[in-house]
Amino acid sequence: MIIKRVQTGEEVVRVAALAREIWNEHYVSIVGQEQVDYMLATFQSAEAIQSQMESGYEYYFSLDEKGEASGYIALIPNEPPGKMMLSKLYVRAAFRGTGVGRDLVAYAKKRAGKLGATSVWLTVNRNNLRTIEWYHRKGFVITDEVKKEIGSGFFMDDYLMEVDV
Repeated sequence: MIIKRVQTGEEVVRVAALAREIWNEHYVSIVGQEQVDYMLATFQSAEAIQSQMESGYEYYFSLDEKGEASGYIALIPNEPPGKMMLSKLYVRAAFRGTGVGRDLVAYAKKRAGKLGATSVWLTVNRNNLRTIEWYHRKGFVITDEVKKEIGSGFFMDDYLMEVDV
């Protein structure tokens, strides 16, 4: 597997397409189609991703040996200072259980360490039970709960999870 930093407009469009595929497959049963559509338009569109990258996010996607994209991550260095936020980690259904997610977490931890961070943290929907358990197996622990209004009447009802680098 190759982990490649997203740099070009074409790569940004590729990540947005991955987001559409993964969110529509995985999250509709958790938050509903209306919120999925809102989240995709607001946070996962090519325009949103480009804007996030301009504000300091680092996007990476994973490629298999044939160059097929299997997933992606977004990292926010020093958010807050001394830590790294794993803002996004998504793996296509066909690649789940193959080690892609594990490798992306390992990459995030390695990148955090190179930047001097002591831990990596993330938020995960409280109803995304399989994913919460998966993060537990990767060493993440729940450190807090957060419910945040994100616009258009939608909320993120999440656990905050963290792992030392």
